Parts: sequence; C-alpha cells; structure tokens
Amino acid sequence: MPTNFLDLAYNIADMQENFIVVFEEDEIILTNRAFNKFFGVSSTQEYKESFGDFVNNFVPHPSYFNAEKVPDGESWFQAILELDEIDRVVSFLSQKHDPHAFSVAINQDVEGFTIVTFTDITQTLIKRIMIENNVSVDKRTGAYTKAYFLQVHKSYEDAAVFNEKIISLILLKLNNADIDLHEFVSKLKKFTRNDDMIVKWSNGVFLLAFLVDDAENAQQVETKITNIFQCDAELQNSYELNAVWQTQGESVKTLLEKLL
Repeated sequence: MPTNFLDLAYNIADMQENFIVVFEEDEIILTNRAFNKFFGVSSTQEYKESFGDFVNNFVPHPSYFNAEKVPDGESWFQAILELDEIDRVVSFLSQKHDPHAFSVAINQDVEGFTIVTFTDITQTLIKRIMIENNVSVDKRTGAYTKAYFLQVHKSYEDAAVFNEKIISLILLKLNNADIDLHEFVSKLKKFTRNDDMIVKWSNGVFLLAFLVDDAENAQQVETKITNIFQCDAELQNSYELNAVWQTQGESVKTLLEKLL
C-alpha cells in the first residue's frame, strides 16, 4: 500500500472514536488511536508484538464470536460475516482487564484489504440482555429494577455529557404501607418524561433519575413533585423526599452516596 495512502488512512482513522483496524490479507497494518489507547499500546507495531494473533484476543465467551467459532480453513472475517448482523459481536479485555462488547462491521471493497470497525456496545448490550431476560422492570410496581439502573447508569452519565445536561436524583420513601405501589408509579409517570427513570430501590423506596439544564431546573422539579404529593390525600405527609444533582461532573455513584 502506498505510503501516502497509509498516512491519509492513519489520519482519518485517528479521528474516529470507534476502533479501526486495517488488514492486508490477514496481517494487521493499521490500528487507530482509540484502539491503541484501549489496549495500552503506542502503535500498531507494539500491539502486534504484545498481543500476537488478532483473533486470539477475542474473549472466548459463548455469548460472543471468538476463535472457537471459526471453522477450519476459514478466516475470522468470513466466519463472522456468515452470522446475522445482530450477532456480529466480540469482546475484548481492556488494559485494565475490563470486558467490553463490540459490534463488528467489515468492509472489503478494496481488493486485498479488510477494514474492520469495532463499535463499543457494552451498555447497549447490557440493556438488551436484561430486557430479553425480563429483568429491567419490576412487575409488581412497573418501575425499573435497581439492578437494571445500576447496569445502565454509565449510559445515563454519557447521555448527560452528550446533551450538555446534568443528572438529578430524587429519593422517595413512602411511609404508608397501604399505598398501592403500582398506582404510585403510575402517578409519577403522568408528570415525568419518557427519558426519566423511575426505579424501585427497595420496599417502599423509589429513585427518580432525570436530566436537567442546571441546578435551578433540578430544584424546580423537586418543588413540583412536593406540591403534587402535598395535594394528594393518600400521599400527603406519608413520604420523605431528598434530592441531589450533579456539580462538577459528579458520577451517579457519588450522587447515590449523598442520598443513601
């Protein structure tokens, strides 16, 4: 491949957040900056020297495509392309040994070369698995489960950054054991948005997670909920409410520590 073409390819690839890996036949000739950072190497050559055969770095888990699923005589490119697109998923371990899941897109338009794009879908996959296993929603109340929220909270943090918002959390403790919890959640849903998350934290305890522009908006939501509850004969004086919101990019974990 001409040097000027490689230089251009490197520059374009390094601008991408997704991992870009270029193969000439079966040999790696290019890895982009995002890929190298994930594996803790400074260059394509260092990756090749440190990690060996590329396909052997796929985590050998039955839920993902890996070396064991490559038939004899086939390249891993051919094998993964035989799968449905939704199943073209591999897992890598980061330099910190954290497993991440990636969707795989393969482009072989240029003869002799294969360009592979790996898109991190770790949080998306967790959501999909939990929904498929029916563990995202608490059947008794209709709220999200605590386990689901703790699995996807990183996506919520990412959404806040992307949309230039802050996260606010409100903890609601119900002191009246006679309150119909499913009806309570239904009431909350009437004045919350689709993107807001109502989470059953424990018996009689709910968490409301939502994105707002700033602290003033967060306080307005807190006031709104308090006013609605005070006007409800069943809820009036039967609850405790505490609210927190992000300052200086605090994590959801930090916010929860303030609330609980």
